[in-house]
Amino acid sequence: MSNIPETIYVRDRRISCDGSGDVPAALGHPKIWLEIDEKGYVECGYCDRKFILKGGIADKAK
Repeated sequence: MSNIPETIYVRDRRISCDGSGDVPAALGHPKIWLEIDEKGYVECGYCDRKFILKGGIADKAK
């Protein structure tokens, strides 16, 4: 298992995270809503996933 947090590219500024992905949602964390600000990304406080706005300032793959 890797210690590097997952990076997810999204199209919307308001996203939700429940820690699921490779694990069933029941084994993740409570669902929370996050808002991407002027930095162009936001990190989940539970699982450290980083959500990057596609085409935003933090998107290096523009």
